[in-house]
Amino acid sequence: MNAVDANELVQLAIWTTLLISAPVVAAVMTVGLVISVLQALTQIQEVTLTFVPKIILALLMLVVTAPYMGGQLGMFADRVYGMIGAVVR
Repeated sequence: MNAVDANELVQLAIWTTLLISAPVVAAVMTVGLVISVLQALTQIQEVTLTFVPKIILALLMLVVTAPYMGGQLGMFADRVYGMIGAVVR
């Protein structure tokens, strides 16, 4: 394995991490923004009002997008194993 292969592997790992985390992060950020706007409009500053919906939504999104996440992780593993096989030969 040379520097180009290592660079490609790191780039692939970062890209896979972004793809796997994007649905959950986007959903939680959206709900956080909506709740923040509602808190600003109503002047209710309750801390649990922000955390509980975010946690529930994050768990729900993890359950819903688990097949997508597993598929992305499986494709990453296939690429890594392919790179290992190429190095061994």
